Amino acid sequence: MAMLATLALLFGAVFTVCCVLLAAFIGSLLYMVVLHHRLKARGLRREEMLLSTPLPADADLPHVVVQIPSFNEGPVVRRGAESAAALDWPRDKLHIQLLDDSTDETAEMVRQVAAELRAKGFDVVALQRTDRSGYKGGALHEAMQQTPYDFFAIFDVDYIPPTDFLRVCMRPFFAEPKTAFVQARFDFLNPHENALTEMQMVTLDAHLGIEQATRCWAGHPLPFNGTCGIWQRAAIDAGGGWKGDTVTEDLDLTYRGWVKGWRALFLTSVGVPGELPADTKTWLRQQQRWQDGFRHVSMRMFPEILKSRDITLSSKLAALLHLCMALNQPVLLVGIVSGILAGLLAPSLVPLLLTLFVVTVAWVLVCATTFLRAGHNFIRGGEIPPLEFGVVLLRFVGGQVATVFRSFGVHLRKTFSKPKPVVFDRTPKRGT
Repeated sequence: MAMLATLALLFGAVFTVCCVLLAAFIGSLLYMVVLHHRLKARGLRREEMLLSTPLPADADLPHVVVQIPSFNEGPVVRRGAESAAALDWPRDKLHIQLLDDSTDETAEMVRQVAAELRAKGFDVVALQRTDRSGYKGGALHEAMQQTPYDFFAIFDVDYIPPTDFLRVCMRPFFAEPKTAFVQARFDFLNPHENALTEMQMVTLDAHLGIEQATRCWAGHPLPFNGTCGIWQRAAIDAGGGWKGDTVTEDLDLTYRGWVKGWRALFLTSVGVPGELPADTKTWLRQQQRWQDGFRHVSMRMFPEILKSRDITLSSKLAALLHLCMALNQPVLLVGIVSGILAGLLAPSLVPLLLTLFVVTVAWVLVCATTFLRAGHNFIRGGEIPPLEFGVVLLRFVGGQVATVFRSFGVHLRKTFSKPKPVVFDRTPKRGT
């Protein structure tokens, strides 16, 4: 009995620690909302100033390489390639690379659309690999070696940049040459297709409009979102180049460049529409990939950040807090399991455990609601009415819990099966 009581107390202590950690993680989002409101006016003024920087005459503009990675994307590759060709930039300085690792009929489609655009006078090349070494990061690295130019605009194949994207987003590089990359904001082609896409719209609006914008304004590390951005070659080289040993090559390169002194810019006023996963299975797979990659990069970069002498203490804390967010789902899973075990071993602890649980859930809901609503209001002016927004919030919370248990199942299978190499599970596109 004494042993059971000790175990119950131990599990109860673990549950309590997990509740405190979750409260701190979700509380950081509330802090971002407060910081966002404090810095918004100044940040938007700076963005307006940078975007008003005059461009040189067309003859003096730099060459820009548009890179479009694809893998078994089907007919959507045509739309992506044609939207790149439609960009307003001197034709002799616009170069398009279709980075295709496809193993189905998409490969022939890529070759065909590249030939058609070349016949119209565009510099388009299909760089097709016989294997997916390094996945997207490997494709970007190999493609970079094929061109001497200094600026790379990267778009996932389903994103459709406005024709003036380069005319707008290249301006900050002339105002601040030490800019590593300029990141535009995601917009969406199918935000109201169903409840899942609507939830993703609200969630990503909060991530982009609150987290990304505020990090930029505050001088915190600004992660590249993998698409809809322009990188400068010098920054990529300073960070050690694209690497394919993680499934979040964008976050990885961001932090490797950041510790070398390169900083980035997020543009709230430039939206690039793309496709949201419309079925739960695809969305959960996407979330799993993001979470796995985030944890991998976190483990890799923690030592680099801590030992750096060029990063201020406040910036280190901001970076570490950001990377610690990768732990929220494992902490949630451990907390649920330990709380259940503590209650089963010592029923007398149940009232206390339930009180902690209810307080934590209430805090999470308050912070999540404030965070999501602030992002939605900032980006879209609150177009979703409060009652419908409540449904979106409940779906968001349910989705996070579902992701946790899916992650647990995936890692449990990996534990009892033969180890496999890291696989980039690319989100399929329908061409909505």
